[in-house]
Amino acid sequence: MDLEDYAKALKELGHPSRLRIYKRLVKAGHDGLPVGDLQQEFGIPGSTLSHHISGLVSVGLVKQRREGRILHCIPQFHVFDDVLAFLCDECCVDEKNG
Repeated sequence: MDLEDYAKALKELGHPSRLRIYKRLVKAGHDGLPVGDLQQEFGIPGSTLSHHISGLVSVGLVKQRREGRILHCIPQFHVFDDVLAFLCDECCVDEKNG
């Protein structure tokens, strides 16, 4: 990932609804959740939910897998870990030792 990719990922997570969706998917774990479960839990219209999920998919934070008629959303932990590592990789390098 480059600086622009990190910025895009953070932008997607910067929206309250998308952050809430991503956090819920993280809570669900590696298998993720069906879109229908997310829609029922959050009580938002399908088109709105689809828009938010699409944003998370576009930056690689979520992948989707179809099983018959069910579309699962799966958090991509390695992408989120990369974003966190980017934010922390130079932590305290300019700090003066006592």
